[in-house]
Amino acid sequence: MNPNTKNTLPYDITKATNIFEYSKGLLGKTLRDFVWEGYEPKKGKGSLGQMVENIFFLLETNNYAGADFSEAGMELKCTPLKKSKQDDYLIKERLVCNMINYCEVVKDDFENSHFYLKCQLMLLLFYLHQSNCDNLDVEFIYSVLWKLPKKDLLIIKHDYEVIIGKIKQGKAHELSEGDTMYLGACRKGQKGDSLMKQPNSDIDAPRRAFSLKMAYMRTILEYVVKSGKNAVSNVVGAKSELVSTNALLKQSFDDILLGRFKPFLNMSFEIIAKRKKVNISNNPKNKFAMVSNAIAASAKCANVNRSEEFLKAGLTMKTIRLQANGIIKEAMSFENIDYIEVAECDEWIESRLYELFSSRFMFVVFREQTAGKEDYVLDDVFFWTMPQKDLAWAEEYWNHVKSNILAGHISEEYWWKGADKKKFHVRPKAQKAADLAPTPDGKGAKKFCYWFNNDYVREIVDNRRKEKHNA
Repeated sequence: MNPNTKNTLPYDITKATNIFEYSKGLLGKTLRDFVWEGYEPKKGKGSLGQMVENIFFLLETNNYAGADFSEAGMELKCTPLKKSKQDDYLIKERLVCNMINYCEVVKDDFENSHFYLKCQLMLLLFYLHQSNCDNLDVEFIYSVLWKLPKKDLLIIKHDYEVIIGKIKQGKAHELSEGDTMYLGACRKGQKGDSLMKQPNSDIDAPRRAFSLKMAYMRTILEYVVKSGKNAVSNVVGAKSELVSTNALLKQSFDDILLGRFKPFLNMSFEIIAKRKKVNISNNPKNKFAMVSNAIAASAKCANVNRSEEFLKAGLTMKTIRLQANGIIKEAMSFENIDYIEVAECDEWIESRLYELFSSRFMFVVFREQTAGKEDYVLDDVFFWTMPQKDLAWAEEYWNHVKSNILAGHISEEYWWKGADKKKFHVRPKAQKAADLAPTPDGKGAKKFCYWFNNDYVREIVDNRRKEKHNA
């Protein structure tokens, strides 16, 4: 029988740390180890969290809008992990926090929002996802009491305001997870699901929820794995930070980073390198990235793409070289295709490529002044998110990649090529024929990489120029 009064609970419901300590009793076990005869399992999305409340924490499910452990000011979240080929635990998906009601959410500021009131302090229970596994049989791996750090809350507050600002403008249908840093407005439901009303627009919008992005969740998991324990924490490792908490009290992250580039706009690449003490005397292949990094990092870290903020946000800095005639000679490369991940992923919006392409980018543009002289100057720097119409192309791209992987067609003759003019293509980054990647059939195959076409990169730059001209 389920004891459901405070007097019978084996923990103090008013103290987050006591609840956290009790939660460790679930680790390495399943709910079946605790369920009582006659319990009726829950069905549908979110049912696991309800069952953990009922079976392990001995609480009745309620529809209260506040935190699950309201007297302790703490929300309970169950989030899945998956195993890598190397048998490591990986984050499977973003952490969904609460649904967005477009017409209601615009009425609250951040400090009075459901997200802020529920998710400042969370008990995160990580479990191992297994296909077709009964909720009673999933194994729980880690427990973390996570309080959002003050610095993260400042970035998340700005993210929230960006999302709300777009909704207030009647642009909820244009929301993208790439609009923001840590807090995303992720898609919920399947294609064909009913759309939702939004304010100040007659266009209905897809259902979305506030969520902590996969990149942010990875940093939490990294902390737990490296510390070798289940812990109370609000600090993730010892990453290099680009901006301080005090700086974020005065300016947004975007404004701080863009401000670092402003003094160098229209300045010669060589002069910038000299001023930032970047040694390019041996003409390194990545010299433009080195100089861009020196400006962005402002001597605070060695590589901005490995900084605390970039890692938590899934943000990537990329350099672009624009020739004097307006041509962009080089396509833009991304990571190698994980054939196993693609084959096993059922939904486009759950895929690694969706996460990669829907993330934010910081593009640093160097423009050649005289044809053939390679006399580049810093021309522009801007944050960019892939538009929804291009994400539709990307979904077609991903489906094409997946169908070829499943068919065992992993070679140049099957992939989209740059000459196909489809915005994206597939080709290797380096020619190492003996270097193979695992495939679903176990045979292994040559490594191929995701790419933006060079004409698509030019389209991005041209659109940016038009926006600046019309501003």
